[in-house]
Amino acid sequence: MINLETPKKFRMLVDQAHQVARQIFRPNSRRYDRAEHLYPRELDMLGALLDGMNAGGGGGEGAGAAGVRRSAARSDEGNRNSSNLSTVLGTMELCWGDVGFLLTMPRQGLGNSAIASVATDEQLERFKGKWAAMAITEPGCGSDSAAIRTTARLDGDHYVLNGEKIYVTAGDRADLVVVWATLDRNLGRAAIKSFVVEKDTPGFELVRLEHKLGIRASDTAAFVLNDVRVPRENLLGDPEINVTNGSSAGFAGVMQTFDNTRPLVAAMAVGLARACLEETRKLLEQAGIELDDDAPAFAQHAAASEYRRLESEYEAARLLTLQAAWMADNRKPNSLQASMAKAKAGRSCVEIALRCVELAGPLGYAEGEGGHGLLEKWARDAKILDIFEGTQQIQQLIVARRLLGKTSAELK
Repeated sequence: MINLETPKKFRMLVDQAHQVARQIFRPNSRRYDRAEHLYPRELDMLGALLDGMNAGGGGGEGAGAAGVRRSAARSDEGNRNSSNLSTVLGTMELCWGDVGFLLTMPRQGLGNSAIASVATDEQLERFKGKWAAMAITEPGCGSDSAAIRTTARLDGDHYVLNGEKIYVTAGDRADLVVVWATLDRNLGRAAIKSFVVEKDTPGFELVRLEHKLGIRASDTAAFVLNDVRVPRENLLGDPEINVTNGSSAGFAGVMQTFDNTRPLVAAMAVGLARACLEETRKLLEQAGIELDDDAPAFAQHAAASEYRRLESEYEAARLLTLQAAWMADNRKPNSLQASMAKAKAGRSCVEIALRCVELAGPLGYAEGEGGHGLLEKWARDAKILDIFEGTQQIQQLIVARRLLGKTSAELK
């Protein structure tokens, strides 16, 4: 396997993340899988640790969602390993422990990523220390974010929001929800804006929590917005509807968040895939199947050959994820690479998890508390990583548009 060296300044952060995954996430993984919607109280003690890592991990580099903000490039900076790379490295380690735990880490949600990416300095200070969820998906709008029907109407010093949002990760536990809404349905993508809504705002109602196949430690909520009044200063990004030559500058700014968060989801998939591979390797070796690093795959046992193929899928996903994060740190446009990483990691993670269950046989299919006993759970957890933050098909469509130079109108 190819193993790129972790930057020296991130080694302590990565080690800390791995210790959290090994000592807290992994041992409690099965408990909260069985007790869906029960908040993992073990995470409370980690809140301050993650806040500290975000503030000072490796010379100001972040370990969680607050670490994805981009700033102006400096001409003398050269090659830079910064918050995006440190975040994906930490995410890989934590999801080696449990993806659901990572998704319900206080103040580390995708809403925090959106705020960190596009908020003004005043907004960053005002929302500091708050846990933010992200509300994009609607009953009639999934992967096509431009089809959002939730409306926002300016009324004096407030925007009035009406609509419905579903599949909001950490929606019940978060303090804030970043809600995507349109200022004018007739203007398409250009009118899509994001608004920070506080949970106790009148008219903002939690209507249900979902029962899910996997990531059960994380709550997934549905909301109804009925004349929810949001201060105009809670709008993230440019309040103007800017359509130039058919493009959607405002929507593009909102979508920039995904260029930062898609590598994070890819990192979740990479971490889970590694957990599956490590446990499967142990089982194969216990069964007397030799995994020879020097012998070609065709000269080894069939199970060993298949394992080597899965390793190559894992490495490809891992390297694409690191590339996308590194490009963000170095202020290089990474929309193509972010979607490639998300597509590859999501698909590979699902394949690796299912094939590891198959290679492990009955041991992989049965429930258990640790090690190979979690393979069936990891197979269930894996599927969401190929769906949320843009499905496999949407990522492939974005990649095709970028490679062919086509707009969303030209290639659907």
